Amino acid sequence: MRIFITGSTGFIGSAVVRDLITAGHTVLGLVRSDANAKALDAVGGTALRGDLDDLDVLRRGAESTDGVIHIAFHHDFSNFAECCAKDQRAITAMGEVLAGSNRPLVITSGTPVGEGRVVDESDLGDRKNPISLLRAPAEDIARGFASRGVRSSIVCLPRCVHGTSEQGWKAGLLIVLTQIAKKTGVVAYIGDGSARWPAVHRLDAARLYCLAVEKAPAGSRVHAVGEEGISLKEIAMHLAAKLGLPVVSKTPGEAAAHFGFFAASVSTDQPASAPQARALGWQPREIGLLADLDANG
Repeated sequence: MRIFITGSTGFIGSAVVRDLITAGHTVLGLVRSDANAKALDAVGGTALRGDLDDLDVLRRGAESTDGVIHIAFHHDFSNFAECCAKDQRAITAMGEVLAGSNRPLVITSGTPVGEGRVVDESDLGDRKNPISLLRAPAEDIARGFASRGVRSSIVCLPRCVHGTSEQGWKAGLLIVLTQIAKKTGVVAYIGDGSARWPAVHRLDAARLYCLAVEKAPAGSRVHAVGEEGISLKEIAMHLAAKLGLPVVSKTPGEAAAHFGFFAASVSTDQPASAPQARALGWQPREIGLLADLDANG
């Protein structure tokens, strides 16, 4: 297949591109710069210049390919609602082009928040949670296209996607925790630190995107969860050892002042499992979060 992929040179997308090409697919990737175009060309992909705001470009990419993997997302947490609205417009634009074709459209969301219970792909979690509330409409749009002749599916990423890219850089909420720790001089967790985050290595996540575009059923959700739940206290302790900083507990009332926008995510117990992803044949095989943190920081 010829696959159009947004976020093609990003933290996860660059790994997806390599896996797709290795599997015999060809890739048309959305890029925003000459440097990213050269990076995509270097691994065998073809660049399409544009941005998530360029809906005509997105339509052109979807129209000229056999399927779409949509990973790109504007991470402006000072205006997260508008970032989610842009995501919804992008999904709608590409889905309209694919309607009636039975071509695949794989979008990206986050694992749901179950407020302490382990959520699987059949469980939408607590949609009143601030993060879930904003991301949920994108999933609804994708599922809506399943009834319009699009093999749409949703890859739900956990709160912590870890690993190191080919360029040597990292991404994800672990980087945010590191930045907060360096700014404040302490590595913090909330209360007793028992709140849990699911996690996955970027290379394992990339393999699930490839499986989804190849064979995920229309309207399905798959969780890219390699580890169901790692306590924030464990993460804090390993991060503190790496940074040489003390570990402290913050009260729930202190969370907002210390963590800002991420206070809700750090405070909430949100483990997740991935039975439907494994039913597709997905088996995580990369290093786990804590071992990765110890080895690479």
